[in-house]
Amino acid sequence: MNIIFLLLPEVEILDLAGPLQAFHEANRARQRYSVHLCAMEKKIRSDQGLWLSDLEPLPLVAPGDLVIVPGMPYRATEHIDRNAIRWLKIAHAAGAHLASICTGAFVLGEAGLLDDRRCTTHWSRTNELQRRFPRAKLLTNRLFVTDGEVTTSAGIASGIDMTLALIERVDGPLAAAEVAREMVVYIRRDGSDAQQSVYLDYRSHLHPGIHRVQDRLMHEPARRYTLEELAELASMSPRHLTRLFRQTTGISVHDYATRIRLELARTLLHDPTQTMEAIAIRCGFDSARQFRRVWARVQTSYELPPLQQHRARPAHSA
Repeated sequence: MNIIFLLLPEVEILDLAGPLQAFHEANRARQRYSVHLCAMEKKIRSDQGLWLSDLEPLPLVAPGDLVIVPGMPYRATEHIDRNAIRWLKIAHAAGAHLASICTGAFVLGEAGLLDDRRCTTHWSRTNELQRRFPRAKLLTNRLFVTDGEVTTSAGIASGIDMTLALIERVDGPLAAAEVAREMVVYIRRDGSDAQQSVYLDYRSHLHPGIHRVQDRLMHEPARRYTLEELAELASMSPRHLTRLFRQTTGISVHDYATRIRLELARTLLHDPTQTMEAIAIRCGFDSARQFRRVWARVQTSYELPPLQQHRARPAHSA
């Protein structure tokens, strides 16, 4: 996947560096992203005085590419290069996803990409954004907002939160969690999505041993691990793991493993070729009967939908 940073004069360094570092960390385990630092000129000066050189020219954009516009001082948003604006319009029309950090939202606004869209920007510039782009559906007090193929973020460090969400969208929650852990940051959701993710909701801690246990349970949800096996993985005693896991996540090891299994089951239930028995076994339950019993017992507390009658349909022959 191509990640294209559009760098404009007086770019804010952290707006660029935070997301850039997140994609760099994502590429450590596996080369997922091809990152390009692009500008209208080969060399530009950041607002902090650092010169960025050997920048690439703006490329042709393909469907599925991600274009990121870091912010700049507000005064710089009032005289944006019109060629950059035209390029953004072409990128959007080509099917790219466009994202901005902080005042980068004003650049998207100049390209007409905030019209009739939910969006946000730095808290100190919301009035100016609404004044300059009255058709924008501005949301305040939000880390980031995605509306269709446009994502905007509140600015500065929230660009990291936005990038983690974009990584989760492409490569899944475990990849996002691994990047967050490597960068020693918490994964923070924007607060607008009612759907919770068990893969992320209990990872707002920095304990490496607990992270190893969570990763193992995610990768092999059907396996029945003993507390001793998990404790060895975490390099601690079973008693200490039991206490520390609840202290750092808010739930027990057993409840966490159950949530992982039920989350996988919820996904598999959308597959009409899977029988209830097959789903139960794949998720680590002894039988469909046990699966139904567990689902019913925790349905309210885990905010699970009612478990409807599920009948598998035969898969079509190729």
